[in-house]
Amino acid sequence: MTLPPLTLYLAAPRGFCAGVDRAIKIVEMALDKWGAPVFVRHEIVHNKFVVDGLRAKGAVFVEELDDCPLDRPVVFSAHGVPKAVPAEAARREMIAVDATCPLVTKVHNEAARHNEAGLQMIMIGHAGHPETVGTMGQLPEGEVLLVETVADVARLVVRDPTKLAFITQTTLSVDDTADIAAALKARFPAIVAPAHDDICYATTNRQMAVKAMAGKIDALLVIGAPNSSNSKRLVEVGANAGCGYAQLIQRATDIDWRALEGIRSVGITAGASAPEVLVNEVIDAFRARFDTVVEPVETAVETVEFKVPRILREPA
Repeated sequence: MTLPPLTLYLAAPRGFCAGVDRAIKIVEMALDKWGAPVFVRHEIVHNKFVVDGLRAKGAVFVEELDDCPLDRPVVFSAHGVPKAVPAEAARREMIAVDATCPLVTKVHNEAARHNEAGLQMIMIGHAGHPETVGTMGQLPEGEVLLVETVADVARLVVRDPTKLAFITQTTLSVDDTADIAAALKARFPAIVAPAHDDICYATTNRQMAVKAMAGKIDALLVIGAPNSSNSKRLVEVGANAGCGYAQLIQRATDIDWRALEGIRSVGITAGASAPEVLVNEVIDAFRARFDTVVEPVETAVETVEFKVPRILREPA
């Protein structure tokens, strides 16, 4: 049987970023050093395949510190945690390992510096997302105000409009964040902007690759979890760039083949917490149904690596 022709445009960069790779490695090293179980507060990264794989090795995922026994190690997820969490772990004399992405930690430190200088913080982010909760939890209540949209900026009630600074969640849409930042600067001309863009290099690079392929494809599939902020933003970026069909899938089994009938080209990318094995699974699913040619769309080369915490590099 002759298969219909299809070109798969494969985004590069895609998938794991340095922060995710480090966080997973931290859990694996903790299991090697202390044995199972190792407790992890919140999903280490937002990907079911990754979490299930670590669970099979002996990781136990919980939502609160109270769910962790005092005599077992606890790892804090890549998204970061409120300042009170490691403080409480230290009070309980627990072995705690911080897997917070260093780029998120950079935002935490930035917020602390502005607070020490007497500035009230405004955070551009998504309410309830673990990274937003963790970042806002670095400072006392009321010191960080959250905005999610341009409309939110008009409703802000601040302590002193001349003493403000803003920070952002690292996994947002570059374009949407620029619009909100512009609204903040227009309403509060004295507001202090980040010295460098808070949106992480990996988020930016993956969005740029999607924009580069958008004009070539009939459909876009983003491999990632439904609770993954950066993956959902990739779907939005694709739709805004002109993709008539842009969908988030967790695995090849989630592909809606009826929606793809008659297509000639598909773009594939993966969020920063999605492993390459899931990308290969999707490519194989297309090859089983189409005469497939794979074309890479490379817009950047990533060489960033982050060290694991010293506690894991010391002898047990």
